[in-house]
Amino acid sequence: MRRQVFAFSGVREPRPGERGNRPLLEHVLALGASRRVGEGPVRLCYVPTAVGDDPAAVGAYQRVFGGRDDVVLSVLTLFPQPSLPDVRAHLLTQDVVLVEGGSVVNLMAVWRAHGLPVVLRECWEAGVVLAGPSAGSLCWHVGGPTDSWSDRLAPFTDGLALLPHSNGVHDDMAGQPRRATYRRLVAGGELPGGYATEDGVGLHYVGTELAEAVTARVGARAWRVDPDGAGGVTERAVIPREI
Repeated sequence: MRRQVFAFSGVREPRPGERGNRPLLEHVLALGASRRVGEGPVRLCYVPTAVGDDPAAVGAYQRVFGGRDDVVLSVLTLFPQPSLPDVRAHLLTQDVVLVEGGSVVNLMAVWRAHGLPVVLRECWEAGVVLAGPSAGSLCWHVGGPTDSWSDRLAPFTDGLALLPHSNGVHDDMAGQPRRATYRRLVAGGELPGGYATEDGVGLHYVGTELAEAVTARVGARAWRVDPDGAGGVTERAVIPREI
């Protein structure tokens, strides 16, 4: 089976004429459909752990996908207990597991308490597409900068590490020095080299290698960032395909 991850930075403030995150979500569904044999709807499991299983977040996804003939939506919540009787069995039947953004620190703590890291690795190995924005992007990597502990960005290094790279999300975020912080942490060896995404940009990995970057926002980019061995970094733009 082809192991796939689609990790992206969501569009927080759509510009006039933009469709927000919708193109990225449709791309996730297309990846899920591509792994299926024969016809049938895409089986999508939404996991809102990083926002504490917020009912508003669940309701938003139910409104977007609940009435579609080409999608079978399920939701895995973990508060106060798992909403599914056999989490492993259910996730292994899915085409896509989509993880919400929020607190990556809380996300990983709760997942580990419920044994999800082992299950999600098994899903990845079985070809289930693992996806998500922000915390749902960081979690598949070694880690990246996060404001989960406080407003001050700090290095998070406790991700699932299915992908042996670091990840910087919202690399162009106004009012928070995410771009500079990510590069400083890579330069200092607190994070390994990896990929940063500006809002609207997604990274499609096949195995552990980047297959392509895509964007829902014209002009947005991804970046490959590595330590240069002299206390700084090298970076190169990864020009995404518009979707």
